[in-house]
Amino acid sequence: MKRHLSVLSVHQTDMAMKIGIVGLGRMGGNIARRLMRHGHNVVVFDQDPNVVKSLSKEGAHGASSLEALHQALSRPQTIFAQIGTKTPERAIIWLMLPAGPITESTIEALRPLMNPGDVLIDGGNTHFKDDVRRAKTLKSHGVDYVDVGTSGGVWGLERGYCLMIGGEGAVVASLDPIFSALSSGVAGVAPSKNRASKDDRPARGYIHAGPVGAGHYVKMIHNGIEYGMMQAYAEGFELLSSRNSQRVPEDERYDINVSDVAETWRRGSVVTSWLLDLTNDALAKDQSLGDFSSHVSDSGEGQWTIEAAMEQAVPVPVLSSALFARYRSRQGGTFAEKILSAMRFGFGGHTEKK
Repeated sequence: MKRHLSVLSVHQTDMAMKIGIVGLGRMGGNIARRLMRHGHNVVVFDQDPNVVKSLSKEGAHGASSLEALHQALSRPQTIFAQIGTKTPERAIIWLMLPAGPITESTIEALRPLMNPGDVLIDGGNTHFKDDVRRAKTLKSHGVDYVDVGTSGGVWGLERGYCLMIGGEGAVVASLDPIFSALSSGVAGVAPSKNRASKDDRPARGYIHAGPVGAGHYVKMIHNGIEYGMMQAYAEGFELLSSRNSQRVPEDERYDINVSDVAETWRRGSVVTSWLLDLTNDALAKDQSLGDFSSHVSDSGEGQWTIEAAMEQAVPVPVLSSALFARYRSRQGGTFAEKILSAMRFGFGGHTEKK
């Protein structure tokens, strides 16, 4: 079947689109809310009917099943009438689910429901090679697949998200009103000097990184770097907190207020960052971080980053050490690992596994 997929002009954020969100956890629910705030029509589904009911009260259309979600999305969309095209009705479905079996089984359940011209977006932390495989299967059914690495954690509703997108150029462009609504925009970040690119999307917080899989590949490396940055902060603050130790000469012992150090570094220091802000918040509440056990989990991207480095023969000693430090934390923790746990809770609401 020959399809006539229209490519919307970039940044038409005033065009209301209809989109389904599957998975309404810490990030999925806020993605739905942010899209509604920007005037988009959102259909939601989750295994927990109470979460669906809650978002329905906020203006979303709640679906009781994947079948009901697709049916609601397949109704005529005014956006196509506005731009004068004969484009067939299409359903756009964004998955925000844990990587692995849950996402795989959901895609398998959706595949027979979807029509040629529909678009399936995976906004979770999927391995990029799984994206490539899925896209080929869905393409044989006429369904387009887009992968979106999504960063922003529980703060995305207010701050917006950083989006790293993989997929066919025309398909990605047609979804621009969605990406533009979710992105953080230009507010609060000064423009880069001497930037010559004609594409202003990166300056507004989202990038079309390349074909299918490229978005999740970029997000994977992003999270690998995140591991390294977090580990550097954690080790540094442990050195500060432990200086008043009997292991060093008495006249060289310092009882350093690590909360005050974090507060100071946030102002004018070259190590200033959002991660430092989150560390400061946790230390200001309790310098001993008594609410954290120092058991630091990992969600998979760190390991995948190391695997990619081995495949590409690229040395990544900092990133690999940061990953192994998380493994070590599960054998008995340190103050550094409490710092890591505090940061993970701060940006993503990640609680420690008991």
